[in-house]
Amino acid sequence: MSDRSLHERHRKVLPSWMALYYDEPIQLVRGEGRHVWDGAGTRYLDWFGGILTTSTAHALPEVVQAVQEQSARMLHTSTLYLIEQQVELAEEIARLSGIPDAKVFFTASGTEANEAALLLATTARRSSQVLALRNSYHGRSFAAIALTGNRGWRASSLSPLNVSWVHGGYQYRSPWPDASPEEYIAHCVHDLESVLATSSSGDVAAMIFEPIQGVGGFATPPDGLFGAFKEVLDREGILMIADEVQTGGGRTGEHFWGFQAHDLVPDLMTFAKGIGNGMSVGGVVASAELMDCVSAGSISTFGGSPVTMAASVANLKYMLDHDLQGNCARVGGHIIDGLRAAVDAGELPMVGELRGKGLMFALELVLPGTDTPAPEAASLVMEATKRAGLLIGKGGLNGNVLRMAPPMTLTMAEADEGLELLLGALREVRDQFCRPAGATTSDHKQEAHA
Repeated sequence: MSDRSLHERHRKVLPSWMALYYDEPIQLVRGEGRHVWDGAGTRYLDWFGGILTTSTAHALPEVVQAVQEQSARMLHTSTLYLIEQQVELAEEIARLSGIPDAKVFFTASGTEANEAALLLATTARRSSQVLALRNSYHGRSFAAIALTGNRGWRASSLSPLNVSWVHGGYQYRSPWPDASPEEYIAHCVHDLESVLATSSSGDVAAMIFEPIQGVGGFATPPDGLFGAFKEVLDREGILMIADEVQTGGGRTGEHFWGFQAHDLVPDLMTFAKGIGNGMSVGGVVASAELMDCVSAGSISTFGGSPVTMAASVANLKYMLDHDLQGNCARVGGHIIDGLRAAVDAGELPMVGELRGKGLMFALELVLPGTDTPAPEAASLVMEATKRAGLLIGKGGLNGNVLRMAPPMTLTMAEADEGLELLLGALREVRDQFCRPAGATTSDHKQEAHA
């Protein structure tokens, strides 16, 4: 079936608010390594990995084998029975988390993991007051939407929580865009203290934060910011929840978890997406005291299922055995350096900011010479990269940010290939987008190369 026919069927039976990329959406029917193929047989270099979910590689043999072997034995049992792979994965994630005396509860998604963390924090603190960051995103459920500091993803103003918002994650569009890291952290700490003094009744349950804001356009705060926040929150007994759904697994290159760049250990941590390399897995980690504060019984029908656990155990082992964190640092740093060189040389006047770490980096596009968001330019680059054979993502508060997060096994040769394709698309759009009114294409190209 053609992609066009499938798109027509899609529009008839699926919600209009389910976004699809590209003017002519495509279906992906096969993947191998860092490449995917659409229904027409066109091959693409994948630099988005299903929104950071295919973290290691498409059709990774070790994960495929684990899924096939477990599927042949048993697809599902529920958490009412012992599951060896669930215990094995929990032991490893508890160890990696750094949280003392840690326990793990598995879910089927990052949204559900954040819901579980909120349940634990509000129950332990006997308060429904929560702090969240502007430009944040923590999922699509009722409570998670309440924590979303991005209007484009807030489907409802109703909320089971009392949420107060603080600055911190997104310096580029904050009141202090030009501050040094130290100055910015001081401003944000003062803002946090002001919010606690004016917008709360003094019994806040928790703050939830993304070390790098995913849907918010990979907004990357200065290292140490959340450690400074924790000093303030600890004085009040307020818990910290690190949302590692997109940053976890070594993707930033510096550390296995994003929060480790901020000299802190959170009270609770959530994870999902990349841990399962495409399988539906998520979870929350907390100390035994926090995890066991819930008095009612509970289970997770699909969280901790044998197949997802087997896949995740195999994937996590591969990540650690092959030092994918180190590969993210080397290969991601190489790509970011290449983009930085083009930006610093003035080749890309519509790039307002290049940001990110490791294999999690982004370009915020603006009208040249301003900080005015340019979502049209982002859409044009998306189409141009697709034509060139490269798949990337888009997001940000204004839909003007190009997001890149290739599978973490990306080779240096694939990095160079993708960088060339991305820079080519950016230059193509620059020549269209930055053309003076009335100029011809040939005139503009002569000016651009003058």
